[in-house]
Amino acid sequence: MWYLEEPSYADVNGVLTQINRKKEQMEAKHDNLSSPGMTDQHKEMAYESFLAGKYNEALQHLEALQDLNKEDYKIALNKAVVEFYKSGQTTTGTLKQSLMAMRNQVHTATEDSDGLDDVENSFLYYNQAIVHYHMRQYSEAISIGEKLYQFLEPFEEKFSQAVYFLLVDLYLLTFQPEKALHLLAVLDKLSVQGSNKNGKGENNRNGGNQKAEFSAMIEAAKSKMHQYKVRAYIQMKSSKACKREIKSVMNTAGNSTPSLFLKSNFEYLRGNYRKAVKLLNSSNIAEHPGPIKTGECMRCMFWNNLGCIHFAMGKHNLGIFYFKKALQENDHTCAQLGDGGNGQAKKFTGIPMCALLANKRYELLYNCGIQLLHIGRPLAAFECLIEAVQVYHSNPRLWLRLAECCISANKGGSEQENKGLPCKKGIVQSIVGQGYHRKIVLASQSMQNTIYSEGQSAAIPVASMEFAAICLRNALLLLPEHQQPDAKTENSSKSSSQSGSTESGSENSDACSGKGQEADKLLSAVPSSPLRKQEVENLRCSILACSAYVALALGDNLMALNHAEKLLHQTKLSGSLKFLGHLYAAEALMSLDRISDAIVHLNPENVTDVSMGTMTSEQDPGSDKGDEPVESSGKQTPLCYPSSVTSARAMMLFNLGSAYCLRSEYDKARKCLHQAASMVNTKEIPHEAILLGVYLELQNGNTQLALQIIKRNQLLPTVTQRLSPDSRKKAVQLPLSFPQVPQVQRK
Repeated sequence: MWYLEEPSYADVNGVLTQINRKKEQMEAKHDNLSSPGMTDQHKEMAYESFLAGKYNEALQHLEALQDLNKEDYKIALNKAVVEFYKSGQTTTGTLKQSLMAMRNQVHTATEDSDGLDDVENSFLYYNQAIVHYHMRQYSEAISIGEKLYQFLEPFEEKFSQAVYFLLVDLYLLTFQPEKALHLLAVLDKLSVQGSNKNGKGENNRNGGNQKAEFSAMIEAAKSKMHQYKVRAYIQMKSSKACKREIKSVMNTAGNSTPSLFLKSNFEYLRGNYRKAVKLLNSSNIAEHPGPIKTGECMRCMFWNNLGCIHFAMGKHNLGIFYFKKALQENDHTCAQLGDGGNGQAKKFTGIPMCALLANKRYELLYNCGIQLLHIGRPLAAFECLIEAVQVYHSNPRLWLRLAECCISANKGGSEQENKGLPCKKGIVQSIVGQGYHRKIVLASQSMQNTIYSEGQSAAIPVASMEFAAICLRNALLLLPEHQQPDAKTENSSKSSSQSGSTESGSENSDACSGKGQEADKLLSAVPSSPLRKQEVENLRCSILACSAYVALALGDNLMALNHAEKLLHQTKLSGSLKFLGHLYAAEALMSLDRISDAIVHLNPENVTDVSMGTMTSEQDPGSDKGDEPVESSGKQTPLCYPSSVTSARAMMLFNLGSAYCLRSEYDKARKCLHQAASMVNTKEIPHEAILLGVYLELQNGNTQLALQIIKRNQLLPTVTQRLSPDSRKKAVQLPLSFPQVPQVQRK
């Protein structure tokens, strides 16, 4: 499944099917692992009945065996497994409780490695790991699988391979590709050693059949291993290594659905979006088994991946269309599975265990919310993201997106104002009275938030600025503490990433133990890829900028100043956020009647760059870009934001003029106003600056000129009169003409 911001591709590789087959084989073998009190006849009959699907007969034989030896827990384990299959694999919760009771019966805990010395108990733990896997409890499944990994030598190749594949899939689901590559390298060596051992036993009668069976298993494992490697290299953003493995996948699996999905993901990673769409369209998803057998809804992933591609191309309306199609397919699949399409089945009953992972509702809602936010529909995006955050509440970037929805929904302004064009409606708020008593009420630019918050608690999840403050506070708390960058660690991380992109990963001997792994330094942001160190710092800057804006909107000037100063002290701060930091700090200082400090922030020389964001980790700087040209993402800077350093400095001068007005320095204010007006186009002059010109003329006693400025909605070039000291009056506070908060990069 792909997820926006840090897309991770849906590569349909049949992992769940293979795991279930291995589980079925191991559970069947469990019937042969009997205590000495069991008769061989009952064991063989129970085993044959289980394989034939005659679960009632298998239960009868197991009950007879239990009468012979009531203390052997393995009989109870086999009965639990048979009853689970008898129910159509729908009693997952009951099976989980039974396995937990059996583990307590043998007095062994998962954390106690000594309890795994008994080889026969390992099947119990493997079954537990499978249940945790399907219930999306990945950390518990990994802890069990890593303990099993230490005791795999006495087992047959089939069981060892099943444990390896389970761990690899879990590592990929938790975005630990380095550990997955290490296990694949170990598995590759073991398969070579196993084939050599099997070749020496050809003189036996059954040696030929065993060799053929083992060879078929090795070939199937090789195809699966190549697909796993592609998934790992895609997560590592390693195009060269991924391209090499893609060829192996196409040679072993051909034009199958998994291979085409993987190749499409590879082209998506390189920016060849049209080729990625062609590969997706060429896949025959109708031939893929349904979600009841594989736990994967192919149609849902197909539409979702198309939505991600069009999102990257900047075609957001098409993207939301495909995401809605994916949601419809997901709801239809959930309805067939008995989930009702609402994704709220809490007891895990009535749905086959292998199909528990088929519901992708919250991932799709996450994608829809991000897409709707780009389209400019913040309220609809808020409804999607507020439902997704119930599951992904530990994702700080998701909390930031919720705050952005609240900001966009409450920023106000007309359509022309959003496009950067001044309008008379932005100056004149209303007209009171008629005739001689007719009065024009000029608009106040003080930010208010009364649409959603009147009479409501701030904790109620509505698109209000109060709730935005809570979301931003959550996002900051989820980020790790700020640390100074270390050159040695950065160099070591770069070298490790480069070695991982050129080698298969076998050099990382500590991968399974987790020592020195870059994945441990990443911040989890499920369902997206983890955030690297620089991405965390960029996210921190964006959260601080939004926090300052929201605090200003709520009138909390001290908190706004605190956030703005923290933002300006961040390392590697982008030019756009530095510009906003100075503006927000100046606004807070002026509200606190610290005009001199605000003038320092409003110095036009503080603006040297207004670029938005930096290159993300998913952009591959290498030259290996493929045959087709890379398409532009279609993302453009909003028109309400200064498009150049000159426009940004003009914005600073407009606000500096407001600051001088508060100090009754009208001559300096007039100079700043006309200097700023000469730097930008007439249509780019904000209406706050026009109000400032009106105020200056009223202070100078030029009432007629002030009326002409209001009627023409522009600063008149004939305004050259100076203000006399006698005409100075007490200045009222004027609002600053801050640009709307730009949407930071979501990549």
